[in-house]
Amino acid sequence: MGTAMYRLRSLGPRPVRKAGFMAIAAALTLSGCVSLGTKPPDELLRLTAAETSPAGAVASAQLSEAIVVLDPEADRGLDVLRVPVIVDASSVSYLKDALWIEKPTRQFRSLLAETLRARTGQLVVEGGDFEVTGRTLIGGRLIQMGYDAQKSAVVVRFDAMRTDRGAGPIQTRRFEAVVSNVEPKARPVGTALNTAANDVARQVADWIKG
Repeated sequence: MGTAMYRLRSLGPRPVRKAGFMAIAAALTLSGCVSLGTKPPDELLRLTAAETSPAGAVASAQLSEAIVVLDPEADRGLDVLRVPVIVDASSVSYLKDALWIEKPTRQFRSLLAETLRARTGQLVVEGGDFEVTGRTLIGGRLIQMGYDAQKSAVVVRFDAMRTDRGAGPIQTRRFEAVVSNVEPKARPVGTALNTAANDVARQVADWIKG
C-alpha cells in the first residue's frame, strides 16, 4: 500500500510540469510569429505634386482627345524602393534608412499627370488601356532620380517621349533638375527629390502645352 501511494505521488506532478513546458513553448512560438522583424526605415519617401487641380475642377473631353501618361521605363537599379546614390562613374550604392513608399517610376507618373492637369486644364489619364485611344501619349525613360555623392546634389533626369496620333513624328526631349548642397540623409534627400521631380514635371507640362 505504501509503495502504491508513493508511486501515485511521484506520477502526479509530471503532467503539471509537461503542461507548463508546453505553455512556455507555445508562448515562445507565438512571440516568434508576431515579431516585427528588422527595424523599419527612418523615412518612407513619396512624391507629391506642388501644383494640383483645384477641388471641383472639371475637364470634359472625349477619351480619344485625352493626354495619356504612361509608366516611364527605368533601369533595374532605379526601379526599386531604395534611393540610389551615385558614388562615382562606376559605383552605385543606396541611401541609408530611406525607402520609397512606392516605386519611383509609378510615383513620377502620377506626379506628372497631376501637374499636367493643373497646367493644361485638359483631360489627363494614367496608363492602363487608355494608350490605345488617347490623342497625346507621354512616356519615356527615367534616367536618374537619386543622390550624387560627388556633387552633394539630388538629380532627376527624364527622357520624355511624346506621340501625337495622326500629327507628325514622335518627339523626344531630355529634362533635368538639380538641387545642390543636399546633406546625404533621408529627410533632406527626400525633400530635394520632391522639389526636383516637380521641376521636371513642370518642364514637361510646358513642353506639352507649347
